[in-house]
Amino acid sequence: MTDIYTPPKVWTWDKSSGGKFANINRPISGATSEKDLPVGEHPLQLYSLATPNGVKVTIMLEELLAAGHSGAEYDAWVTNIQEGDQFTSGFVSVNPNSKIPALMDHSTNPPQRVFESGSILMYLAEKFGAFLPTDFTARTEAISWLMWQMGSGPYLGGGFGHFYAYAPEKWEYPINRFAMEVKRQLDVLDKHLAKHEYFAGDEYSIADMAIWPWYGQLALGNIYEAGEFLQTQDYKNVLRWTNQIGERKAVQRGRRVNRMWGPEEERVPNRHSASDLD
Repeated sequence: MTDIYTPPKVWTWDKSSGGKFANINRPISGATSEKDLPVGEHPLQLYSLATPNGVKVTIMLEELLAAGHSGAEYDAWVTNIQEGDQFTSGFVSVNPNSKIPALMDHSTNPPQRVFESGSILMYLAEKFGAFLPTDFTARTEAISWLMWQMGSGPYLGGGFGHFYAYAPEKWEYPINRFAMEVKRQLDVLDKHLAKHEYFAGDEYSIADMAIWPWYGQLALGNIYEAGEFLQTQDYKNVLRWTNQIGERKAVQRGRRVNRMWGPEEERVPNRHSASDLD
């Protein structure tokens, strides 16, 4: 950094700053427009986008369906965060934090809203009794790793990803600071996976579904195109686990839901039945 920045006594919002996401970031919450959310025929209504946080939930829903839980059938409506869909009155009523993913369960009376990806994973796991171990020790381990991802993800996404890929200028200090932390996180994962098949031990769980879209895709070089920079090929156990999870049919299906980019055959912006993915 060539210029020394001295913070003012009182911070004020400069609408011209913020880089790529300046048009959707603001220091206040709440709706900016009045618009109801669409509602399909299934009890579960998901409003999301195929970012890593969104993919966690669509993987879970597809895994539930693959495991025979027909009650997990769902409608998934794409939420274009670049266009500000998350700031409509309908979306804010489901998630007051205006972040994807957001879920409405209409099988309850009154309908239950669920927001934050980790909370949605736990809600669905408990609702259907699946992908969260019943053994107390394994269950605790799964929840611990789920919370690890929720706490660690902002360093990878909002920290490293922002300054490495999205900031208007490349600044050495923040890139180095967050690269160091992300590599430490990868080392934490690699050492655990050297001794365990999955994060809860021998059982595939919501912990794997939460970590895979972020750190698994990072290991493959699919996030921020930072594989070479971070030397992710050195984390052999993470790569073994990443490829193993990626071979699951439900994972392959889930990562396509609410996708608006990539090859045309990979895009399923709105999903209302299994046939939309077939």
